[in-house]
Amino acid sequence: MPRMTAARAAVEILRREGITNLFGLPGAAINPFYSAVRAQGELKHVLARHVEGASHMAEGYTRAKAGNIGVCVGTSGPAGTDMITGLYSASADSIPILCITGQAPVAKLHKEDFQAVDIASIAAPVAKWAVTVMEAAQVPGAFQKAFQLMRTGRPGPVLIDLPIDVQLTEIDFDPDLYVPLPIATPRASVAQAETVLRLLAESERPLIVAGGGIINADAADLLVEFAELTGVPVVPTLMGWGTIPDDHRLMAGMVGLQTSHRYGNETLLASDLVIGIGNRWANRHTGSVATYTQGRKFVHVDVEPTQIGRVFAPDLGIVSDAKAALEVLIHVARESAPVKDRSEWAAACRERKRTMLRRTDYDDVPVKPPRVYQEMNNAFGPETRYVSTIGLSQIQAAQMLHVYRPRHWINAGQAGPLGWTGPAALGVAVADPEATVVALSGDYDFQFLIEELAVGAQFNIPYIHVVVNNAYLGLIRQAQRGLEMDYCVQLSFENINTPELNGYGVDHVKVAEGLGCKALRVFEPDGILPALEQAKKLMAEYQVPVMVEVILERVTNVSMGTEIDNVVEFAELDGVQNPIPTAAGLRD
Repeated sequence: MPRMTAARAAVEILRREGITNLFGLPGAAINPFYSAVRAQGELKHVLARHVEGASHMAEGYTRAKAGNIGVCVGTSGPAGTDMITGLYSASADSIPILCITGQAPVAKLHKEDFQAVDIASIAAPVAKWAVTVMEAAQVPGAFQKAFQLMRTGRPGPVLIDLPIDVQLTEIDFDPDLYVPLPIATPRASVAQAETVLRLLAESERPLIVAGGGIINADAADLLVEFAELTGVPVVPTLMGWGTIPDDHRLMAGMVGLQTSHRYGNETLLASDLVIGIGNRWANRHTGSVATYTQGRKFVHVDVEPTQIGRVFAPDLGIVSDAKAALEVLIHVARESAPVKDRSEWAAACRERKRTMLRRTDYDDVPVKPPRVYQEMNNAFGPETRYVSTIGLSQIQAAQMLHVYRPRHWINAGQAGPLGWTGPAALGVAVADPEATVVALSGDYDFQFLIEELAVGAQFNIPYIHVVVNNAYLGLIRQAQRGLEMDYCVQLSFENINTPELNGYGVDHVKVAEGLGCKALRVFEPDGILPALEQAKKLMAEYQVPVMVEVILERVTNVSMGTEIDNVVEFAELDGVQNPIPTAAGLRD
């Protein structure tokens, strides 16, 4: 039996589990692992500037392609604690990432050794599994179990903590004999599918709510097939956006309190049966359960048994992988009698989609935010991968951008950590180097982890980062309206080095350029589209991130509310006309 260090065994297992890329920072306690990576020679490594940034790169990498698992690596102590936000974000959105940390020697774990912290206990609440491996011979089994757990049931992150002496200890291990553990996949039964079809036959106005579980299961094509087979319109959740193209005749819009469409909310309220597949009934989607559920029946399909009934009790709960459920639903639907004619209901949904729009064609200076998304729709095609996290920018983007493919809206939906967007976009661009990756941030999100722009410059990872700058914590300011205050949310100040910013504070162009990137700034609406087109050329020429900053009006109140039947619209709605391709209707 070959002998090698436990660290080398770990690296060999990573390759055999399909890992090709690492994101991280070396350090004393993890250097044996890095030595093994260097000696093995097959893994690519992106050197982050901050370990939290590395964890978000790993998330972006996972989210970009079916089967990917991003790996984040750091040393002991603060490197592990820096990963916690990434673990939380991944856990909240059911994203598998593997975090690997170094640790003090086993004999010193109880002696407050330098940078020794019980990271497994700290990470446990935000990981599917977090473990400090105390015996070198257990390292292969720990990694084998980690990959099985990340892929089984509801996907999620794992942290493996490796004391330095464990990494250096030689063990008997033959990489050629390594086999990944099997993955258990729960499947809906034929009887369950028949019950769903019976409920469909009894309904007049059914909807499918398509969640992120469909994307995780790589089942978007099956969703569209089932929708077309039954004629049932589809409402994607924020995490499921892209499961059905925005211009599909059965795409009925998104529902929710913030990241939603007027027509989506109205269609949900008009429905009498909702079939949720791979979704969580998150509160930003539902609002109050009473309003959301009144007058309609529910089917809930989820891979995780404890998700069924967590928010409200469905009329029918089915524990199943989304792909497996759709396969059996399609089979039963094809074997059944001719499906009910849904053309009148689908046409009503399309009419709402045609008429219940929000205005984007503003010519005001300073720029009104909706104009930015209008021009982004004009500049970027259906193959564009959008990346965003939280804030008024993310909310309006979800209201006004268009997505046509699964994994082309990549968003930290539940945790929403500021600073996530840039590093995640880098991870997406590493996973799909040929894609046009467009990140969207408000100015505060952009300033968090802004140093990771240097990673894109150093490793030639190009993407476009649109920054909408109102020098405000805009979402927090809007939330403070109910408390009649505007407190500690101003980011504006007179920048003595850039007076042309007129009090907007940080000079993002200089910062981005100082970090090795290209940057453009726009003050007027007619300059947005030319700047985006120029950004494409700069990105292709220099192979670095390109920032496009748009200076916005300071205060904008974005459509949102406390109930899906009570979303407050702050802009005029009469006679709204949106130029193609901004319009949400069918394309030619």
